[in-house]
Amino acid sequence: MKPGDAEAVEQLFNEAAPSYDRLNDWLSFGLHRQWKRQMVLQLAPRPGEQWLDLCCGTGDLALALARRLRPGGGVVGVDAAAAPLAIAAQRSAREPWLPVHWQQGDALNLELQDACADGALMAYGLRNLADPAAGLRELRRVLREGGRAGLLDFNRPPSGTAAAVFQRTYLRRVVVPVASRAGLAEHYAYLEASLMRFPDGPAQQQLALDAGFREACHCPLAGGLMGLLTVWA
Repeated sequence: MKPGDAEAVEQLFNEAAPSYDRLNDWLSFGLHRQWKRQMVLQLAPRPGEQWLDLCCGTGDLALALARRLRPGGGVVGVDAAAAPLAIAAQRSAREPWLPVHWQQGDALNLELQDACADGALMAYGLRNLADPAAGLRELRRVLREGGRAGLLDFNRPPSGTAAAVFQRTYLRRVVVPVASRAGLAEHYAYLEASLMRFPDGPAQQQLALDAGFREACHCPLAGGLMGLLTVWA
């Protein structure tokens, strides 16, 4: 699969949706949940605020965020793929008091008004966009002045470093073989290919500044294997 192909990425996540959360728990030893919590804590969402979860997948992050925004706040979870959104809707139906709304849409062309959100999150989505720079510009458009956003994704460590060698080895010898047991070997082999075109941390910071954010900070996590880009409008 060619990285950045929007239709192929949508198909990938539609097919992977039933196994996606279970595989992510296995492959990260549950740590992806800790990294998401860390991102939310750093951004400090407050009751009454309006937030977005872009490329929201099966909704775990949007639901956690919604719990922090009561009373008076709300979350719109947006994803291009229908199957993960269906799972997200099933989850939120078990907590109907949470202020969350699901919307199928393109993170590069959101059907949302300018300056409609106080904050936004994106977990493992920026890397899959056809144009990450355009995604950051669209994110800036929908954030109010003073708004903030966190974008969590795989980091691209410098070539030849221990982190880069470990990441490549883990993806090839652990991630793909485990995913193959669920019939998703090709889907998870895509991870390494997508990283090859993904901007590294300093480049992400510059893309965010070029998109109109007044401040941007990229911090490596998990020994450099993951990265958190935090931006302020």
